[in-house]
Amino acid sequence: MSIKSIAAKIFANIIHNKTQKWVQNPIATQQKVLSELLATAKETQFGRDHDFSKIKSFEDFAKQVPIRDYEELRPYVDRVVKGEEDILWIGKPIYFAKTSGTTSGAKYIPLTKESMPFHIEAARNAILSYIHETGKTDFVDGKMIFLQGSPILEEKNGIKLGRLSGIVAHFVPKYLQKNRMPSWETNCIEDWETKLDAIVEETFNENMSVISGIPSWVQMYFEKLQQKGNKPVGDIFKNFNLFIYGGVNYEPYRAKFENLIGRKVDSIELFPASEGFFAYQDSQKDKGMLLLLNSGIFYEFVKSEEFFTEKPRRYTIGEVELNVNYVLIISTNAGLWGYNIGDTIQFTSLKPYRVIVSGRIKHYISAFGEHVIGKEVESALKEAMENSTIRVNEFTVAPQINPGEGLPYHEWFIEFENEPEDLEVFALAIDQAMRKQNTYYDDLIIGNVLRTVIVTKVANNGFQDYMKSIGKLGGQNKLPRLSNDRKIADLLKRE
Repeated sequence: MSIKSIAAKIFANIIHNKTQKWVQNPIATQQKVLSELLATAKETQFGRDHDFSKIKSFEDFAKQVPIRDYEELRPYVDRVVKGEEDILWIGKPIYFAKTSGTTSGAKYIPLTKESMPFHIEAARNAILSYIHETGKTDFVDGKMIFLQGSPILEEKNGIKLGRLSGIVAHFVPKYLQKNRMPSWETNCIEDWETKLDAIVEETFNENMSVISGIPSWVQMYFEKLQQKGNKPVGDIFKNFNLFIYGGVNYEPYRAKFENLIGRKVDSIELFPASEGFFAYQDSQKDKGMLLLLNSGIFYEFVKSEEFFTEKPRRYTIGEVELNVNYVLIISTNAGLWGYNIGDTIQFTSLKPYRVIVSGRIKHYISAFGEHVIGKEVESALKEAMENSTIRVNEFTVAPQINPGEGLPYHEWFIEFENEPEDLEVFALAIDQAMRKQNTYYDDLIIGNVLRTVIVTKVANNGFQDYMKSIGKLGGQNKLPRLSNDRKIADLLKRE
């Protein structure tokens, strides 16, 4: 065992013990986080506007601070972007994470000297948690890669900005820099396809032990490696045994990945966003990711079914229930207050608090009152593929409200690696799995409001071509699993 492996085990034990202190006191930990956030920001413009100095309890906070999305918080953010100080948080941010908004163009999410360390620590602690549980450390001596955006940063009114993954690249610890790939020069390539070709050339003969990124883009990397080596990725990288991912559910990709790799590898799921690093998988045995309650983020939860009512109830960590779909609301040490990040989660455990990402509050299908969410379509597809050779590269779902003939239906656009022998039988299997999960959808089928699922095959690389056509190929961009309209569907139909 190398010195680095021994040190990793010791450090993993230290971090585990430190984590357990707040894991065992979740409610008090969150109360402390809220108190510290309010005390620090009470003299900011936002703090004065919302009487932070008079807030004595969570109930006070909920009355004083409404739930907002980016557009609603934008008047404050715009002042921060212009270079004003003490607006949402003390002083100025040290970075802006620039993301593409669906309605407002570019969004600028502040990162402060208080919030930035938690992004780095959470990613590190996810790996240390894995080491503590499994005892596996051999991978620390190999090469590691994270498929990410360019680390080249712009500047706006004296504050640097870029994609979160590019900003994080500037904070790689020195002890990892020799192991980290690709090279800085390759990482700076903006065009995704050019960059991917360069990454393949650079890593092909290296001892890769850890590979990380959004599954859909890692899949492209694996396919290019397989084409170059004419053998499974696991044979090219014999010591590759840990895949770290976030952004989307891995399950729809798992069968394809195991085929590309040629064997099973351990995986760690992360839940990072520009707005904060919220959770990571802390166990290979238990479902869900550990919600990070001591990372400068105060969490609130609103039941999805109540979210669009006039005054939805806001729940704190001590009030949540298992298997309920909640909209995640955050207040952070980057100056986001009562902020709706758009993700929905469900708790899989309350001791400790573990979550799964169930979808997006804006990414759903309810054209007929069916309230279908991302988790349901992913689970239905997984069930329909079980005990078969069917493999799927990518998929998305949309309603067809006005078909040329017959009843309306949900249309599933699927790019297959291995096609089913009978597409209609496969579609029916998906439909039956959906009906078991969602009683509203089942009622609509029984009542002849909807007909069963229609599966439309997408040509090879069709989704990549679609993402390229809208300027979102590669990086941290993700294809929505489902939409309540036909915008994506209609573009796919044209391909």
